[in-house]
Amino acid sequence: MMRKGANAELAEDLVQDAMIAVWNKAGMFSPGKGSVTTWIYTIARNLRIDRLRREGSRYFTDIDEYEEASDDPASDDVVIGKQQDLAVTEALDVLPDDQRAVIVMAFMDDMTQSEIAEKLDVPLGTVKSRMRLAYRKMGSVLEDLR
Repeated sequence: MMRKGANAELAEDLVQDAMIAVWNKAGMFSPGKGSVTTWIYTIARNLRIDRLRREGSRYFTDIDEYEEASDDPASDDVVIGKQQDLAVTEALDVLPDDQRAVIVMAFMDDMTQSEIAEKLDVPLGTVKSRMRLAYRKMGSVLEDLR
């Protein structure tokens, strides 16, 4: 049964059903028609076919109609993301060098204001005021994204 494609559990069930059928139909066996082995294999084969017919009525999805959700972002999200990236890049280009440096360190390098002040060797208040000025200038450039 397993050589014919049945899994182990199904093969065991089919063999058990075949042996019960052999026991119940033993009086019907005719040695003139064939060997005992052929008769038993025929009973088992017919039981397997009957089982396949019963299970064949299960519903299957046609592969042409199957749609699987993609893990990729939607194309419109990709386009919007690229537009936003371009707008932010343009907004950064508008900033003076000292303000751009503070914003890049804060958001690209993930530095705190204290770390930025230490790296640039300027007071913390200067970093805060540069960031505030940069936010205002970038905000006016990026208004369209809101």
